Amino acid sequence: MRRIKYKKVRKVQPNFFEYTGVHTTDAVEMQLFVYDDLGYEEYKKVSLERVKKEISDPLQVEDVKWLNVHGLHDVELIKEIGEFLEVETFIISDVLNVSRRSRMEELDNMLFFSIKSILQEEDADVVRVEQISFLLKDNLLVSFQEKKSDFFTHIRERIKTHSGLVRKKKSDYLLYLLLEAVMENFYITIESNENTIEELLIEAKSNHKSEVLERIEKERESLNFLKRAIVPLRDALFNLKSIRHDDEFAGIEEANYTFFARLHQKSLEILDQIDYDLKSLESASNIFFSMQSQRMNQIMKTLTIFSVIFMPLTFIVGVYGMNFENMPELKSENGYFIVLGVMFLTVVGMVYYFRRKKWF
Repeated sequence: MRRIKYKKVRKVQPNFFEYTGVHTTDAVEMQLFVYDDLGYEEYKKVSLERVKKEISDPLQVEDVKWLNVHGLHDVELIKEIGEFLEVETFIISDVLNVSRRSRMEELDNMLFFSIKSILQEEDADVVRVEQISFLLKDNLLVSFQEKKSDFFTHIRERIKTHSGLVRKKKSDYLLYLLLEAVMENFYITIESNENTIEELLIEAKSNHKSEVLERIEKERESLNFLKRAIVPLRDALFNLKSIRHDDEFAGIEEANYTFFARLHQKSLEILDQIDYDLKSLESASNIFFSMQSQRMNQIMKTLTIFSVIFMPLTFIVGVYGMNFENMPELKSENGYFIVLGVMFLTVVGMVYYFRRKKWF
């Protein structure tokens, strides 16, 4: 499985602002949703000045606001957003440094969450990897994506159509929905891998070519890559679930911690499935080597039987090939046919014996 690789990771110093990803061509765009149970407003390609105005509007202080930023290569814009929201500089640095592992950071009045989003594209050999970061502060949720994508399209539709609980809940529930949408991509990718694993299990029993083993190893690398992405996510979700009784951060309602506990449970299920698939690949590899050994044993057994059959024949031929003067069979009129008959009976007797012993 080939994946989008970030350029070689550099040691980025703390509080040093530099985008370390590869998506630098498209313009940075911002989208703002402002909603409550009664209605919503959507602002596309909104400017930072308009964002500041809408967020600071005292008439909308109780409304939920979702700012989605597409693109991180405009470092100055990201810094301005951080300064406006009074975010610690090391958090903004972590938003830009997409080589970091998934993690959760609890601050006095803010929650920072970064996650790796993995989604297999139509080309089964290509996996799209993107880091998404979230800032949760009061009724505001800011999501940072490396580029424009359709991960959250269905959530936007739920906001517009007032489907489900999203318009009745606060920004913490919106964070749950966004994290759940990202985790669904893991399920999609793993399901696609499982189809390949089933094919490999079948091929390992019948196809003795080395390319089968190469595909097994490639699939194992893919699963290990997914595992490296989900393990820190599991830890971050566990930490998020664990702040339930922490008095320092009150941005998540007590009733909504159940939803984040579900996400943690999903991460455990994904890890269990990955471990199961890895064991299946190990079984496929063992089957392949067992079939190769069995095939080799069959070949060696066949060659051994032929060798054993021809050994006495070679001995007889060697004896009568010495041309000594006093070999009575050389003077016999039917000596040649007698020797051929003895050789034939030897072969038949040995074949009968081998068959009786079920050696072939």
